[in-house]
Amino acid sequence: MELKCTLASALSGGTPVVQEDMPYAERVLRHAIPPALCEQIQRMNPAAFGVTANFKKVIDDFKTAPGETPAGYRVEYCFDADRTVRADLKRDISYDKNGIKRPTRVLFSADSANPYEVEHVKDLISNLTCNPAIIYNMFLHDPKANVGGRFKDRDEVMRAIADILGPGCDISVELNDPFASSESQILEEAARFKEILSEHRVIIKVPHTGAVNAQNVKELMTGDKRFRRRYNQGSVEDYYRGHNMALMLHEHGYRVNFTLMFEPYQTHLALQARPAFINSFVMFRQTQSRRMANLLKAYEVTGDKLFLEQLRDYMVQQDYLSAAESGCDLQLAYSRAKDTLRYRGYDKDGADGLDGIRHNLRLLRSANLPDTRLIICNFQDEYVWPYVDRMLMEPEFEDMTDRIVVTAPPALLGEYTTNALVTQFHRRFMNAANGAK
Repeated sequence: MELKCTLASALSGGTPVVQEDMPYAERVLRHAIPPALCEQIQRMNPAAFGVTANFKKVIDDFKTAPGETPAGYRVEYCFDADRTVRADLKRDISYDKNGIKRPTRVLFSADSANPYEVEHVKDLISNLTCNPAIIYNMFLHDPKANVGGRFKDRDEVMRAIADILGPGCDISVELNDPFASSESQILEEAARFKEILSEHRVIIKVPHTGAVNAQNVKELMTGDKRFRRRYNQGSVEDYYRGHNMALMLHEHGYRVNFTLMFEPYQTHLALQARPAFINSFVMFRQTQSRRMANLLKAYEVTGDKLFLEQLRDYMVQQDYLSAAESGCDLQLAYSRAKDTLRYRGYDKDGADGLDGIRHNLRLLRSANLPDTRLIICNFQDEYVWPYVDRMLMEPEFEDMTDRIVVTAPPALLGEYTTNALVTQFHRRFMNAANGAK
């Protein structure tokens, strides 16, 4: 059993509190601290105790209730040259208010821009993530979601969400146009998000751009919406646009959520941009692997080239082959599908599609980025989260669970709160309570 200490006990030798810091400093005096830190402070015999300018700014910006520190921050202590110990607040969504850790090391996020949904999960999540499709297609332009057309534009939606969510929840929001022609345009949109969501909570989502650029992106929005080149037939400038954008935003003081990560091999280079979050997408990759594997198997069992034709068509539809390759030799489709599945481990028995998550956790463990977290996203199947949940309990990843955020639409997360037996037992309980069997 560890001895329980508070900051006040560490300062019990009569260390005075800096007078002008008193309304802020008293917020942490009752905080529990490790015995080792208590001993260290006592050995230093500080001349005074106070707080940093950042501490005061965070408290004031969030209008934090007296005697409390806000959720979303851990308290750190520094020893200044004037021998004053000062408390600081470091952004860390693993913490609830008053420096107490959240109930579990794994954190949850909601994929939503619907204020009516967010209201029901606001006290359970540590992050909210949204992109233009979530904001516009799934809320603003959906009359069932945007009841009565109350919300008129993106900024109005963001303000409502910011008002609902407390200080402990980061808000990841994606640029409308990652292909904007100038750095100043990107920074202007990021600054708008910071103004609405606050510098403390805003996370700018930056997508990998691949072979897409400002000129050819129109191919994805006109005609048959097919891309005329393969995903891996871009220029060096195009490939690294997302990376350089993320790094530029980082250098301007923004935390970045680097998104659209579907293969483990994307991760090492993504981390060079120093993102606060990287992503492991699960379902699209897994369902597409399953479809390609089934068509390959059908061809290999029957020898019927009709299955290879279907495979080629599917790979064009899903951008593994370009629109220009729609009439390519069937063996090209066969070999590219085989290579893709081999890399993904889908040719092994028992492949669960979670290899990307395992890879990224191992990589994060070895990276020099202790605050970077992995967002596990893209669950479109009833049983994906249960498999991920079980994987996270594997002994290998025990030390990495506090680096994980799981995100899904609130309704889908809701499905993971229940089971058929819940209904069965309510039938028993309610009938018993009402005098029936």
